[in-house]
Amino acid sequence: MGNVYVNAKKDLTTTNVTTLYTCAALTTGIIKSIIVSEDTGNADTITVTLTNGTSVFSLFKTAAVGANGTVELLTAPLVVGASEILKVTAATANRLHVVASILEVT
Repeated sequence: MGNVYVNAKKDLTTTNVTTLYTCAALTTGIIKSIIVSEDTGNADTITVTLTNGTSVFSLFKTAAVGANGTVELLTAPLVVGASEILKVTAATANRLHVVASILEVT
């Protein structure tokens, strides 16, 4: 088994559901941190979901991010199984950046 630290990052330029991270086959992803920052001086919200096949699980429904603020969404690690997908959606385009820090275990 190997351990590799990676990060996944997105500039949310649309209000479409956006894939932040897809856990590879035969891998477990341990998400240590999800940081969201707002860079336009306007408060906004972000939605975070975890998809497993056709099932979608809400992790954060419209989590608030203050104007010019930064928020750490996780208070404990989040385990993501093989082929599961972490997705993010901004309420408003061109305001939010999101970065996830992940330990991949194979």
